[in-house]
This record gives sequence, C-alpha cells and structure tokens, in this order.
Amino acid sequence: MKIDTNGQIAIPPDIREQLGLFPGTDIQLEVVGDTLQIRKPISDRGTQIIATMRGKATGNLSTDEIMQLTRDRS
Repeated sequence: MKIDTNGQIAIPPDIREQLGLFPGTDIQLEVVGDTLQIRKPISDRGTQIIATMRGKATGNLSTDEIMQLTRDRS
C-alpha cells in the first residue's frame, strides 16, 4: 500500500466491511510510537440525541396533552 500524492491511502474493502467503515464514517487517527492507529469513535447515537434533548422542553404538559397537540385536528 502506498500513500498517493494527496496523502491518502485506500483501505481495502474487506477491512472496511469488517470494521463497518462506510462512506462518511467518522474516524480518529492516533500516533502511538511509530504506528498510526485508525479507530471509529465509540458512538451511541440514541444516547447522544436524548442527551441533547434532555431539559429542552418548556411547559408542564403531560404525554397525553402533547399527543393531542400533535394529532391532526381536521
């Protein structure tokens, strides 16, 4: 494997598939001694979304009241 003129390398398809590295996947690069490590960040998208939303609600509506507001009134 060689680095191209843009400083890029191609990760072989079997390795990408094994690690779940799809187009657009975030990765982390870390130098350890004379080794370059490529890692997928540990991510729990659902937990991140909930953490972002937690505490954002304004008002004291019950779940039933919220459901009623979101239903079509026609």
